[in-house]
Amino acid sequence: MKYSTVIFDFDYTLADATSGIVSSFNYAFNKLGIPSSDRESIRRTVGLPLDKAFIQLTNNENEVLINRFLSFFREKANEVMSRETMLYADTVTTLERLKQNGLSTGIVTTKYHFRIVEALKMHGALDLIDIIVGGEDVKVPKPSPEGLLFAIDSLNEQLDNVLYIGDSLIDAKTALAANVDFAAVTTGTTTETEFFRYPYVKVVKNLSEFFNK
Repeated sequence: MKYSTVIFDFDYTLADATSGIVSSFNYAFNKLGIPSSDRESIRRTVGLPLDKAFIQLTNNENEVLINRFLSFFREKANEVMSRETMLYADTVTTLERLKQNGLSTGIVTTKYHFRIVEALKMHGALDLIDIIVGGEDVKVPKPSPEGLLFAIDSLNEQLDNVLYIGDSLIDAKTALAANVDFAAVTTGTTTETEFFRYPYVKVVKNLSEFFNK
């Protein structure tokens, strides 16, 4: 492989946190007297900043209401998110293989940094990641390239040597804005053909399919 650094999105790329996300959304909605959203509608917001996800699900842009939602969401997420986050079956083996081959690894996500740390610790995988850039670590979320470029700079890497892997068009746009190569996995809610609108190295069903070839 021509890359010396591989950076990943987190949700639906390395892990599935659907249960915790759905319960946190609907807990907050219930507290606010807002009708619950179905699982699939909530899944389709994963990757967006929480305020944008709220707007997409409710069509309400009231800042006071959004801030109350964020507070209630965090309240529930602090209780359930880490323990209900499951790494995909091939995540740890993929990260181990990359490290064994001398590659640097990172995660750039809109999810909170500390939640990534908690989830990776629970699965004994924290030492397989060299840098984590979470939603609270940047001024502008993806698809701004800020977080990805920060990670690359922190690893003292050159753009040509970096591959960014994600499951959404937000990830594709982020890689394009950062001028790095992008590979897509269809473990999220975005289909293979939807990725064709953006530059990509490969679109695969899972991480194993990419790194085993």
